Amino acid sequence: MVTKMVDLRSDTVTKPTEAMRAAMANAEVDDDVLGYDPSALRLETEMAKITGKEAGLFVPSGTMGNLISVLVHCNIRGSEVILGNNSHIHIYENGGISTIGGVHPRTVKNNEDGTMDIDLIEAAIRDPRGEIVYPTTRLICLENSQANCGGRCLSVEYTDKVGELAKKHGLKLHIDGARIFNASVALGVPVSRLVQDADSVSVCLSKGLGAPVGSVIVGSKSFIAKARILRKTLGGGMRQVGILCAAALVAVQENVSKLEDDHKKAKILAEGLNQIKGLRLNVAAVETNIIYFDVVEGAKITAETLCKNLEQHGILVMQESPISIRLVLHHQISASDVQYTLSCLKQALAGVREDTGI
Repeated sequence: MVTKMVDLRSDTVTKPTEAMRAAMANAEVDDDVLGYDPSALRLETEMAKITGKEAGLFVPSGTMGNLISVLVHCNIRGSEVILGNNSHIHIYENGGISTIGGVHPRTVKNNEDGTMDIDLIEAAIRDPRGEIVYPTTRLICLENSQANCGGRCLSVEYTDKVGELAKKHGLKLHIDGARIFNASVALGVPVSRLVQDADSVSVCLSKGLGAPVGSVIVGSKSFIAKARILRKTLGGGMRQVGILCAAALVAVQENVSKLEDDHKKAKILAEGLNQIKGLRLNVAAVETNIIYFDVVEGAKITAETLCKNLEQHGILVMQESPISIRLVLHHQISASDVQYTLSCLKQALAGVREDTGI
């Protein structure tokens, strides 16, 4: 019988803390669709301040936040957005920018560090003289940290260069900042500086920060005014939403400081994985809270079987490919959880039982 549960599937699996539950129970609320919910306004104001933008808007999910942002910038059907081929917007958001917004994606290869080569981005910008046959480039999207590249962080210097390129060509820049706080902590750079050149940012509060629901998009006052209308169009207007915003504000105030510890535990876990025969990973690439590792050919177990084996021991992970597994650390994973996971992995790969100490 499983007596211990270690959920490493994602940082979205965290449960609300007692402080969050108390804030939700006592939240001051009003009708947010009409713009009067005080708890929503407090959260949006705080997020705008943290990101250095004029205004913010609470939305139910990061997917909606990204969709709204792209549609505000690309408000003419047939517009084109340049984004990474390994980006969340391109892969995991149901193609919403195309199916709902009529926006055409033009992908540029993501490097292992999450960046796209500046010259390749520029080469992807359509020549306006070809508008009779081409879509019109209007937007560049970055993702920081870059989840599919293993939570890699985009530096200030890189983001500034992309921002300069966007301005040079009269384009907008959107940053999918689902884990921007992770990037900020890992780089030792304030969030406001990381997104200084961005026209809009979507910040998820229900990942590493542990809020139960929601993201906030930030930008200029005029951008947010347009975004508010689109949020209603997409069904994201949620009346007494302050109940959720109150918990999210606790997450921002109390859990940013815990991200550094998540990163340290991820590094310890990665270093331990690197010592297990049959597994392969790049420890140096683990910059934040996400780890990808491969089960090598010739190992005593397959990735699929390994995932099932771990689940029998109460450890939940995410299989990403026939050989690749993803682990994500968060503030509800303890140091002992890390050691227990390593012990179970060693046991599975060796095919012998070890004393886990649990």
